[in-house]
Amino acid sequence: MEIVHDFPYPIREIENLFIPMRDGKRLAARVWLPDTPDATPFPAIMEYIPYRKRDVTRGRDAGNHPYLAGHGYACVRVDMRGSGDSDGVLTDEYTQQEQQDAVDAIAWLAEQPWCNGNVGMMGISWGGFNSLQVAAKQPPALKAIISLCSSDDLYADNMHYMGGCLLGDNLSEATVMFAFNALPPDPAMVGERWREMWFERMEHSGLWIDQWLRHQRRDAYWSTSSVGENYAAIQCPVYAIGGWADGFTNTVLRLMEHLEVPRKGLIGPWGHKYPHQGIPGPAIGFLQEALRWWDYWLKDKDNGIMDEPMLRAWQQDSVPPDNSYADRPGRWLSEPQWPSPQISEQCYYLQPNRLTVEPLPETHTPPTLGLQSPISVGMSAGKWCSYAATPDLPGDQREEDGGSLVFSSLPLDVPLDIFGMPILTLTLSSDQPQAMLAVRLSDVAPDGKATRVTYGLLNLTHRESDAEPSLLEPGKQYCVQIPMNGIAQRFPKGHQLRISLSTSYWPLAWLSPAPAQVNITLDNCKLHLPVRTAADDDSTFAFEPPEAAPPLAVTTLVPSQHNWLLHRDLATKKSTLEVINDQGCFRINETGTEIHRSAREYYSTVTDDFTSARGETITESHFKRDDWDTEVYTRTVLTCTNSHFIVHAQLDAYEKAYRVFSKNWASKIPRDHL
Repeated sequence: MEIVHDFPYPIREIENLFIPMRDGKRLAARVWLPDTPDATPFPAIMEYIPYRKRDVTRGRDAGNHPYLAGHGYACVRVDMRGSGDSDGVLTDEYTQQEQQDAVDAIAWLAEQPWCNGNVGMMGISWGGFNSLQVAAKQPPALKAIISLCSSDDLYADNMHYMGGCLLGDNLSEATVMFAFNALPPDPAMVGERWREMWFERMEHSGLWIDQWLRHQRRDAYWSTSSVGENYAAIQCPVYAIGGWADGFTNTVLRLMEHLEVPRKGLIGPWGHKYPHQGIPGPAIGFLQEALRWWDYWLKDKDNGIMDEPMLRAWQQDSVPPDNSYADRPGRWLSEPQWPSPQISEQCYYLQPNRLTVEPLPETHTPPTLGLQSPISVGMSAGKWCSYAATPDLPGDQREEDGGSLVFSSLPLDVPLDIFGMPILTLTLSSDQPQAMLAVRLSDVAPDGKATRVTYGLLNLTHRESDAEPSLLEPGKQYCVQIPMNGIAQRFPKGHQLRISLSTSYWPLAWLSPAPAQVNITLDNCKLHLPVRTAADDDSTFAFEPPEAAPPLAVTTLVPSQHNWLLHRDLATKKSTLEVINDQGCFRINETGTEIHRSAREYYSTVTDDFTSARGETITESHFKRDDWDTEVYTRTVLTCTNSHFIVHAQLDAYEKAYRVFSKNWASKIPRDHL
């Protein structure tokens, strides 16, 4: 990363100002302005998230916003209602209140003397989600957005459910927000009100996992804020960006296909990170690319960005399996439109132990293969959404394949390139009314090592509809399709393609209510591959190298620690995956605030007891400066029976080592075809 110190404009920073909302509440914002003698107004760029501008995201903001401000933009980092130093209480994600507040904030920004009336929105994850959602509200001053690592479908492509299966990240994300919602505002920003605001948040923000578990099928709770329900509502230009190691990449492909406005897409090898910090690499000069986008749409500079391909994606080369990568070798692909005319479907047919280019002869009776996987299949799955902060990518798939049905091709005679979303068609039956399938596409090297390329999940009760699931009739045959996540991948000559099927994928996905045997009848079962045949790509294309403004000055007091540990107790038959995400402790030099944040997650099962599935998360958050000294501890436990999910949670808050708040939650939620 190259650190840039000199910019076209000097920068003036406003540590905090309050943006009034229509109901009298105020949102706290930090602002970076180009400092000109004649007070020239500039376009504004707003980032709007709940992750605390004053401290937690201060380091990331230091690299991004001054860089853009130094190139002639008023950059505004806003704490959402109920977060950071803003008024109110945050009661859920992506609410209509959140979006209305953003519309109000954009209108206010456009009227400021330092803004010329043109506003853009930019953000990653939550900020990418609400950039799309606010664009669909069509605020007049919003001229363009950059949405990174986001989703257009809050049910099917979010951190909660996938293919109708409950994701382990549902508990993980609920834990993140449980901790954030209980943090106090900074007294230096809000004054003596800080304690009253803190207690109001802890009392009323609620337990979000309880809400999310009460909506196990696609309903209005999810669809109301899903822009995929009405792409035409978005009327401003969109730059959509994702990474293959991230959980939200499919959105980029859908937006390129369905939006009708000027748009660009970019997919790299990265996890859940801004691309100039992208891991796995190569990282790119994202801030320079963002400037080209903003210059075109907010300053009317014809710099040619819209004459370039609609979609660029990093095609990954084959690599040995590993739980983390510094870089993924490959090349940039360019597509002038999506879907691409350079991609066609190629089918591989499932035969016993084999993937073949020819179907089973019609004169043969299709064989039936039974499958009932051990619970342990999934321990090498990695995280649904990789943050690249821990070894959270999928490892060698051979151990997983031992509990799966496996279908492998012959070694390839020539390299094979795919780009898009593979789909598996199956004919199957189950001996239980509820069951799930996980499908994995792997790259198998000549030495036998298997690297997962992509995967998909399907709760078989959702085979026809996520909105109206229906139980299976035991013994009855069904034809189902399982889409896999989009990917651009090269399979080298001599390697094999492998499809692996399992009836469990714990803890990436919650287990079915009971063990089920799924019988696969190899009648027209096939893998649909999006094969790319273009040979005329510009192999010399490269983005500029990463740049950022000077980093935040901090003093490390305790180093961070990140790891995934697998514990197997052979005496009790208990297996536990422990995820450590300890941010350590550091002091922000310019404010004097000391911060310690850590989270631990535990996912356990006992032998083949599907009702033994248990997830437990524990967080610690400590903020300290002078006589301001607060600590927050949360604990959430999710267990189940074959008919219910059971949630227990607790929150304890301390001021100067004295407990000042404590609250417990307990709920029992019926399982709905899950």
